[in-house]
Amino acid sequence: MKYPSVYLMGPKASGEVLSVAYAGPGQVQDAGAKMVHCAPETTSTIVSKSISKEGGLTSYRGLVKVEEGATGAKSFVRCDALLLDETAISETRPYMEVGEQDASIGHEATVSKIGDDQLFYLMSRGLTEVQAMGMIVNGFIEPVTRTLPMEYAVEWSRLIELQMEGSVG
Repeated sequence: MKYPSVYLMGPKASGEVLSVAYAGPGQVQDAGAKMVHCAPETTSTIVSKSISKEGGLTSYRGLVKVEEGATGAKSFVRCDALLLDETAISETRPYMEVGEQDASIGHEATVSKIGDDQLFYLMSRGLTEVQAMGMIVNGFIEPVTRTLPMEYAVEWSRLIELQMEGSVG
């Protein structure tokens, strides 16, 4: 379980949580974040990316709380899930507690599956099925990896390749 918390205590404070979770066979990855707006004109963003395969379960559980007195608070939560096969599972459980009428709170969730047409297209360009799946997964998590220093991003890409080996065929 991964659940970082950010408390926005001063006026115009801002917070951001970027999260990636991967669940393979027999795994449950419970990830989320808590943003608590305690002061006026605070802003927050939560971006959660999850990848599941072979019965793995990824779950986003998050809280955005706007305390009374935190006027003009703004928060946006985005949860994106990528399912790599028919048995993969993803859940999203957002929770919002809003104590101010003028708060602007948004939540967006998407679930997508790797399509046969995507794999076919990339494989017709000379990639193996494993390479094609790795490319699709890397593209899916790119918004998070682009925030990493280059040496971490390279290692991240290699880790994705290793996870894709044995996931097809």
